[in-house]
Amino acid sequence: MTTIMYGIPNCDTIKKAQKWLNDNNIPFTFHDYRKDGLDNELLAQLYVTSSWEQLLNKRSTSYRALTEQQKETLDETTVRPLFIEFPTLIKRPVVIHQGNAIVGFNIKNYQQFFAV
Repeated sequence: MTTIMYGIPNCDTIKKAQKWLNDNNIPFTFHDYRKDGLDNELLAQLYVTSSWEQLLNKRSTSYRALTEQQKETLDETTVRPLFIEFPTLIKRPVVIHQGNAIVGFNIKNYQQFFAV
C-alpha cells in the first residue's frame, strides 16, 4: 500500500517530514493540495482517519484570517467548504500509511507510527 503525504510543497514542516521519510527509506507520493486539488471526496477520505478538529490548523494564517463568527461556528459541516477553499487550514502534513493517518510532524511520533 502506498504512503501518501498531503500538503503544500513550500511548507517547512512538509520539507522536514519528506526528509525524514527519505532518510528512513519510506517511499511516498506527495499530493499538493494546490496543484492536485482538494475536493469533498478527498476530504471524506481524510475524515475517515482524522477528525476535523485534528485536521484544523489553528496556527495558520488562513485560520487567523477567518472572522470571529466563522471561528465560533466551526463544526464538521461548516469547516468542510473552508478546508476546500483554503487548504492551508489543514495541518501539515497529513500522511496516510496502511490505512492510518498521522497529522503534523514530530520525529518521535513518526518513529512510532512507522515503527522505525
